[in-house]
Amino acid sequence: MRTAYLDTLYELAGKDQRVYALISDNGAIVYDKYRRDFASQYLNLGISEANMLGMAAGMASCGKIPFAYTIGAFLAYRAFEFIRNDICLQQQNVKIVGTGAGEVYSALGPTHHATEDLGELRSLPNLTILCPASPLEVRKATMAAYQYEGPVYLRLGTNREQEVYQQDYSFELGKGIVLRAGKDVTLVGTGSIVSDLLEVAELSQKEGISVRVVNIHTIKPLDREIILQAAEETGRIITVEDHNVTGGIGSAVAEVLAEAGLGIKFRRMGLPGFSQGYGTYAQVKDLNGIGIGQICAEVRAIMS
Repeated sequence: MRTAYLDTLYELAGKDQRVYALISDNGAIVYDKYRRDFASQYLNLGISEANMLGMAAGMASCGKIPFAYTIGAFLAYRAFEFIRNDICLQQQNVKIVGTGAGEVYSALGPTHHATEDLGELRSLPNLTILCPASPLEVRKATMAAYQYEGPVYLRLGTNREQEVYQQDYSFELGKGIVLRAGKDVTLVGTGSIVSDLLEVAELSQKEGISVRVVNIHTIKPLDREIILQAAEETGRIITVEDHNVTGGIGSAVAEVLAEAGLGIKFRRMGLPGFSQGYGTYAQVKDLNGIGIGQICAEVRAIMS
């Protein structure tokens, strides 16, 4: 995902001198090519995330389009006040780019895991939140963020994610995508865990369970229609997220179902608290109850 983002930002900077790359020391090496060719559109603010976002807001007020990038946990938690007051309250055209979504920095522990960021930032007025599922979707989400006039939080994984699209497709802000048709149960996810949901759907098919997979790449504004259609057509929805079970995609889907007065079978899978353990990304997901085998078990349970 990171490479797809950097390649797209490089392309945008070459076409539009208003585009600036701001970093907070993290990522300096991966910006080598960008810094070499667009030195006047690059700023390393050091380890000072709040200052970086304050500067980004000021630049946006002068007509620039700053993309402020660092580890998502440092942006969402350490610099929350600046996101709220300088960017969202003023409706500044700042693109906040957080890498390391969920537990992908699996060996670094909960201090580096962005597992409460959606719950925190989803509450902010004026903020569009994008959480792409694959490298191709990162490119499309970055372009959409650039074209959108207003604050955007772009939530990225790292650089090892699988591609979930076999061909090009139309990306639209606020519109989810059915990646796999199914009639028995719907799995709803966002970000890199979507590739796991496709694998779960394949495994469940061998057990005679038809699983629909819905990718919600735009957390805010949320696509209510795709959720209501899934509820009507499958009668069972499980949300799965590499995020705290409170405040993320599960909470957002629950709000839609409750407001519509739908009494379907519905379950949320996510972290019950802070992430636990260390290891590979797959190992950490297993330790926190959102591994592929555990999702398969939840599909069987909701069918019983």
